[in-house]
Amino acid sequence: MEIGIYSFGEVPDSTAQSAARRVAELLEEIELADQVGLDVFGIGEHHRPDFAISAPAVLLAAAAARTKHIRLTSAVSVLSSDDPVRVFQSFATLDLISGGRAEIMPGRGSFIESFPLFGYNLRDYDALFDEKLDLLLKLRDAERVSWSGQYRAALNNQSIYPRPIQDLLPIWIAVGGTPQSVVRAAARGLPMALAIIGGEPKRFVPLIDIYREAAARAGHNPAQLPVSINSHTYIADTSQQARDEFYAPYATVMSRIGRERGWAGMTHQQYDELCEPHGALLVGSPQEVIEKILFEHELFGHSRFLAQVSVGPMPHAQVMRAIELLGTVVAPAVRKALS
Repeated sequence: MEIGIYSFGEVPDSTAQSAARRVAELLEEIELADQVGLDVFGIGEHHRPDFAISAPAVLLAAAAARTKHIRLTSAVSVLSSDDPVRVFQSFATLDLISGGRAEIMPGRGSFIESFPLFGYNLRDYDALFDEKLDLLLKLRDAERVSWSGQYRAALNNQSIYPRPIQDLLPIWIAVGGTPQSVVRAAARGLPMALAIIGGEPKRFVPLIDIYREAAARAGHNPAQLPVSINSHTYIADTSQQARDEFYAPYATVMSRIGRERGWAGMTHQQYDELCEPHGALLVGSPQEVIEKILFEHELFGHSRFLAQVSVGPMPHAQVMRAIELLGTVVAPAVRKALS
C-alpha cells in the first residue's frame, strides 16, 4: 500500500505573514515526508482566507526541488473553475522538475469560492467538471488535440506543451461520496480517491462496490484501478496525547464549516465517537492508526492511504512529529502486514 499525506495549508488568519510562514512549514513537511519514506504528498486548492494555497502546482514545484522520491499531487485541483490546458501544462512542468513524480487529482471541490472568482455559474457545477475532465484526459493522452465544448473555446488540431516525462500523467478523480462521481471515475477507467471525513467508514463500502461494478461494465479491469482512502489523521506517541492535541483545531474548523452550511457545531462527544476503532478519524497512537488502516483495508481493499494530518492550524512541531511517526512506524507496519 502507498501511504502519504495531504494538506490544505491551514492558516490562523489571512495575513501575508501567516501565509508565508505556512508555506515554509509545508515545504519542510513535504521534505520530511520524503525523508521518512512516505509515497505521496498532496496539496489542496482553495480560495479562502483560512487556507494559504490557491495554486498547488507552484508549491509542489518548490517541493520537487527539495525532494527525491515522493510523488507530488494536487488534492484537489478544482477543475470546474480552471482551464484544463493550464492545469495540464502546470503539472506537466511539475513532472519535468520532479523527474516524473507529478500527479493530478481533479475534483469538483467542497467549497464554491472559485466559481464567482473565475466567472462561472454554480448552476453548471456538474456539467463544467464533466466537460473539463473530458478535455484534460484528451490533453493527457495526445500531443495534438481537436476538441469542442460548451464552456471553453474549441481546440483545432493544436499541440499542447510541455509534455511530461511520464507517458501518461496519472490522474486520480477525487470524490466525496456521491454515486454519480464514483460512476464517472469508473466509466473513464480512472483511479479514485474517496474522502472519508465523517460517520463510519463501513457505510462507504457500497460506493467502492459501485465503482468496481461500473468499471467492469465499462470494460475496465477493476483489479487494475487503484483506490485511495483519504482521511483526517493525527498520530502522537500516546493515544491520549493524540486526542488532546488534535481536538481543538479539528473541532474549530469543523464547527466553522458547519456554521457556514447550517450544521451544528462539533461536540467533544462527537469527536470521541469519531476516534473510536470504527469511526472516521484516524487519531491515536501509532498502533491504533496501524490497526485502523488495516481495518479499512479489509473493508475497501484500497492500494493507497492519504492522511490529512493538519485540520486547522496546528503547531508545526506536532505536525512534523505526526509525519515522522507515520513514515517510520505506521507505514512500515502496514506494508509488512499487507505483504
